[in-house]
Amino acid sequence: MLLLAGCDRAAPSHAPGEPGGVALERAAEATGLIAAPARERPVGVFASETARLCLVPRRDGALRAGASVDYGAGQRCVARGAARAGAAVTTEWGRGCTVELRYDDDALVFPATFPAGCDPRCSGRASIAGLRLERLSDSVAEARRTRGPDGRLLCGDD
Repeated sequence: MLLLAGCDRAAPSHAPGEPGGVALERAAEATGLIAAPARERPVGVFASETARLCLVPRRDGALRAGASVDYGAGQRCVARGAARAGAAVTTEWGRGCTVELRYDDDALVFPATFPAGCDPRCSGRASIAGLRLERLSDSVAEARRTRGPDGRLLCGDD
């Protein structure tokens, strides 16, 4: 008898013409079981083999941003500053170094060329131009703990 009572429930509803899998995925995203794509929530740590980018929300709605690449033997770049998210992520690393990162699925891509104001952030022949960084984590806490090759926090206060 109890078993029959459970069969009386209505089938889950979803939009007409929308497959049930889409509704399930939307519900999983809403509850945090599936991370939002970078375009929807560009927060966390993005990385490649030698590079890191952290984005941490600030109280004013902007983002704290830090990027680094380390090729060893004095070949590295480190930049810290702020960012705004929109159709792209616009980073401002001071002194004429404003860079727009484009979204590529769940990754962020640096432009192929940088303003001359960005040159002091790199040593040797290092560059972060053209790098594609995949999302490593959407954790704000992890992004705050990400360190650059200089040993300092990229997106946190030392």
